[in-house]
Amino acid sequence: MSNHNAHSNHGHDAHDEGHGSLKSYVFGFVLSIVLTIIPLVVVMNDLMSHDATFVLILIMAVLQFVVQLFFFMHLREEKKPAWNVMALILGLIIVITIVVGSVWIMHNNYMG
Repeated sequence: MSNHNAHSNHGHDAHDEGHGSLKSYVFGFVLSIVLTIIPLVVVMNDLMSHDATFVLILIMAVLQFVVQLFFFMHLREEKKPAWNVMALILGLIIVITIVVGSVWIMHNNYMG
């Protein structure tokens, strides 16, 4: 009997966390599409200089990342989001270190 109560409480807790409404999913999806189309249109029509296009793509990528976190991964809806945020920051530090280190190595080994 206690196993049944523990199991039903677990299901109840998972339901209480909430995972966003259809409205928030649709808004996040539309926002993701817009953030994808903007750099695509700029690149396809050559609307900006090379450097400005690169900066625009980076900004849209960061915004896309934020949209994914908040609308689809529900970062803000956790009861204790501090651990998730710390794990996310650690992951970002690792990814940024690998990407920046790789670019630095490729740039310094270029024989042009």
